[in-house]
Amino acid sequence: MQPLAGQDLLHTQPHPMHWLATATAVSAVVAVASFIQPPDATATSAHDARTGRHTTAAPDPAKATFPVNCGPNRLDVVKRTSGDLDGDGTTETVAVVRCHSETGTPPSGVFVLAQPADPKAAPRVVATLLAPSRKLSVQDFALQRGKVSATLLGYSTLDVPHCCPDVHKSAKWQWRDGKFIQSELPADASTEGA
Repeated sequence: MQPLAGQDLLHTQPHPMHWLATATAVSAVVAVASFIQPPDATATSAHDARTGRHTTAAPDPAKATFPVNCGPNRLDVVKRTSGDLDGDGTTETVAVVRCHSETGTPPSGVFVLAQPADPKAAPRVVATLLAPSRKLSVQDFALQRGKVSATLLGYSTLDVPHCCPDVHKSAKWQWRDGKFIQSELPADASTEGA
């Protein structure tokens, strides 16, 4: 190989301006890369500007195991809502589930899910607000200001046709004193241990 004649090329003699340009270019690449995420990326926490706290992503009911025996049928999550129910800065999910049926409306269960500290772990059921054994269906389900509300439909006797529930009750659940308190139902309809 024959040596080049004449002056050295500019890029063989680094100057402070070259280092500054390189540092600026690398910083720009890192900044752009922080905005580009894979399509399946999900956040595990977010910052709530109102409270100044970090909130966790809502637990996904599709990944949870519910204490419901549907036999050969699958379990359907028919309604869900999420929010901080107990004021601890983490997000819980309330899910209404029932066994799948091609006809009729099987009884519903209402469960509160929390996400364990390990974001890869499945959400776990931390409270049962309405057990399917109560033989009620859930309608008009909502979460407002930390209160879960629903209209519960049922049957007064076995003679009532299953197309037409004749019992309509409003129910609300709210976190108080370390547990969910149910209101607007008779005292014997407590969710404690349900």
